[in-house]
Amino acid sequence: MSQFRPMLAEHGFNEQQWRVVRVLSETGAIDQTELAERASLLGPSLTRIVAALSQRGLVTQERDTADQRRRLIALTPEGETTITAILPESQEIYAKLESSIGKEKIASLLDLLEEVTKKKRF
Repeated sequence: MSQFRPMLAEHGFNEQQWRVVRVLSETGAIDQTELAERASLLGPSLTRIVAALSQRGLVTQERDTADQRRRLIALTPEGETTITAILPESQEIYAKLESSIGKEKIASLLDLLEEVTKKKRF
């Protein structure tokens, strides 16, 4: 993440906020519980992050019409525009990492991280 922090800070994001908007850009509207899981965040942290992103006009929060207990989080048009503008910079950083470390090592690392995040607490 040290490679990404300056770029994120330049755009007013911290790591956790970036993970949330990136997941939302990949999935579309998503249940808050699933978003927390996919972004590797605890529920209370996600609530705070979503509130901050909502204040900035980047995400919306709505009750699920099928289940009023669930909250659906989605990017706003402004959120979509923002992430679309930032993604090329992010992809450039990934490309530099890939060229310095190697595509296979990056893939292995991502596989290992996914395995660790899918495991429940010990």
